[in-house]
Amino acid sequence: MTGEASSHPALDHFAAGRGYPLDAFQRTACERLEEGRSVLVAAPTGSGKTTVAEFAVVLARRERDARIFYTAPIKALSNQKFHELCAEYGEDEVGLLTGDVNVRGDAPIVVMTTEVLRNMIYADSTALSDLAFVVLDEVHYLGDRFRGAVWEEIILHLPRTARIVALSATVSNAEEFGDWMHTVRGDTDVILSEHRPVPLYQHVLTSKALLPLIVDGDGELASRGRVNPELRMLEGGPVRGGRSALDGRPGRDRRRERSRGRPPQRRGRRISHADVARALDETGLMPAIVFVFSRNGCDQAVNQCLFEGIRLTTRDERDEIRAVARAALEGMNEDDLRVLGVREWIAGLERGIAAHHAGLLPVFKTVVERLFQRRLVKLVFATETLALGINMPARAVVIESLEKFNGVERVPLTSGEYTQLTGRAGRRGIDTEGHAVVVWSDGVDVEELAQLAGARAFPVRSSFRPTPNMAVNLLQRLSATRARETLELSFAQFQADRAVVDQARELRAEQESLAGYEAAVARAQGSDRKRWEDRARKLRRRIERGRRQIASRTGTITRTFDRVVEMLIELDYLSPAGSDAIDVTPWGGLLRRIYGERDLLVAECLRRDVWAGLDAAGFAALCCALSYEPRRDDEGEPRLPGGAFARVYESTLDVWVELDDLADRHRLPRTEMPHAGLAAAMHAWASGRSLERVLEVAGCGPGDFVRWAKQTIDLLDQLSQLGAGAHEAGIDAADAERLESLSRLARDAKRAVRRGIVEASSTS
Repeated sequence: MTGEASSHPALDHFAAGRGYPLDAFQRTACERLEEGRSVLVAAPTGSGKTTVAEFAVVLARRERDARIFYTAPIKALSNQKFHELCAEYGEDEVGLLTGDVNVRGDAPIVVMTTEVLRNMIYADSTALSDLAFVVLDEVHYLGDRFRGAVWEEIILHLPRTARIVALSATVSNAEEFGDWMHTVRGDTDVILSEHRPVPLYQHVLTSKALLPLIVDGDGELASRGRVNPELRMLEGGPVRGGRSALDGRPGRDRRRERSRGRPPQRRGRRISHADVARALDETGLMPAIVFVFSRNGCDQAVNQCLFEGIRLTTRDERDEIRAVARAALEGMNEDDLRVLGVREWIAGLERGIAAHHAGLLPVFKTVVERLFQRRLVKLVFATETLALGINMPARAVVIESLEKFNGVERVPLTSGEYTQLTGRAGRRGIDTEGHAVVVWSDGVDVEELAQLAGARAFPVRSSFRPTPNMAVNLLQRLSATRARETLELSFAQFQADRAVVDQARELRAEQESLAGYEAAVARAQGSDRKRWEDRARKLRRRIERGRRQIASRTGTITRTFDRVVEMLIELDYLSPAGSDAIDVTPWGGLLRRIYGERDLLVAECLRRDVWAGLDAAGFAALCCALSYEPRRDDEGEPRLPGGAFARVYESTLDVWVELDDLADRHRLPRTEMPHAGLAAAMHAWASGRSLERVLEVAGCGPGDFVRWAKQTIDLLDQLSQLGAGAHEAGIDAADAERLESLSRLARDAKRAVRRGIVEASSTS
């Protein structure tokens, strides 16, 4: 009604400043946030989910002294969101915490990786006391088998006063995930949208033409049309060259053929990357991303396009590209730039072509992203890591192959992977439509392709499992029974047996009631006291029955937790202290502060003083070996640095063998053995050797080296703080002093590693 006050004034003000009307799902999600609820928003890539997160920032800034944390799964996304928020709210208002970077951590808006937030929760950080909102971007990462547990730990342990804004790709079990969040946190709404504001059209690039996958429909999904009969005719194999009816026609007819996106006809050849570039250019489908599931393949694709003379830019664009690249590289060592092949890289950029993969230096990737966003670089050959939410809106996405190598064998793309990749095509506010293109090859099954294209959703499956670090952190705060009950609230258990989660919630409420009854008994006298005792006795019996029922139905989560606890008791990180009490010992207190796949190995080496005798470079090399995950081509005995490293590394492996055998006895998963594949290179770098020499020793690309250098810095940073942690944990004075000395060595090693391109990449 006219003059009636709005029930959502903050949203009305926010929406009025957007310049375009909010979609129904955006408005609904924002209304729920303003009403004081948490939300899980599941919608297609490019549909505008981040608008909901931006409104949460607005709400946090309206509340007195309130803060908001914006989390992302990878550092590249954290850096990107940090720069976006700085541009919006000013640098003084925004901080960044990614492990190797700490910028204004006390700001009202802080961007961070999910691991940083999890660590803050376990450390009982005071920064959580005034936290109003937490944005969990790309929350479907919860299914990642290596890092997914971090998301569950955050959702389970984040203070209830903080509202969650969880943003997910379209997943088939969003309601299940949202129901779990509501169960463990309360007041959580699931907001779903399957509408893609920019339609996505599916095509197949054959050697004759760019053909639609679906006809007699809207061109988007197989369910809305039928598979193109021209493609069915090709299933006996790829269309081979030969001369088409148009081949001999000069002039206008030949140009008409090219306007249909026909790659040049070449007898007996597969469709090349240069052919793909020409077809995309001629059909007006640039800027485009071509996904190639190999780093070398990406680099070779760029080289092939340059060799065949592909040029996609104007003179003015080339001048602008050169200026952007030079500005980004300003201040970097000229010898390093020569080693990195900057001249050749810029030559490719000037033609509008680039690669994007983990082997590239972060500053190179940042420049490619920036130029692509400005539509100066038109064609990027990328590995699938680019599909993880990085803001590179493309008009078209090309998938070179429907199979990829998973580290063991070649496997077909899943519907979820296909959706993630093609979801980069067509961005709201930039494009009116997006295009997904699959390159035809022998063996493509068009019916399977249509099904793949039509299945936009994929399920999220929990990867949660208790670890030594998780166990000591839980038991530092909770009794053994309450720790198990917390684990019974995990999404993993929820999926395994939803009823157990409901029972665990009821059991927690009954325990709170019992505490009230017992307090009443203590105060009451006479017949009142007898009545309260009777109620408490009945409630205890009901609670015990509930515990037995849960115990009979509980799956592997709590059993795994119990096995971890038994192992840690054997190692004296935990100590039984009564029927339901388990104390965290001083060394367990130190284990609380060590995060990562090898948490227990690091703690045990510290306790046994295995690393004595290392200098700063040797310590950096050792931390690299503890962080490094070898590629499948890392075979043979790695080259080891000199000095004390070889002795210390062998002793570390001895400890790993002992712990691995112990885990096996306790029926726990084994951990991967440390690998010194990059240790010699990290030792050389920390010793001040040149980049050229270090990359020769490393045998990997500069981007890979920098990535592992950052992982090394992350571990060194943890170790640099253990001196203070040892005193807080109550470790005896002699050991605490030894750990303080090791912490100083870690700080020296961290400074030695964080130089040159590693330092330059820390803010990229």
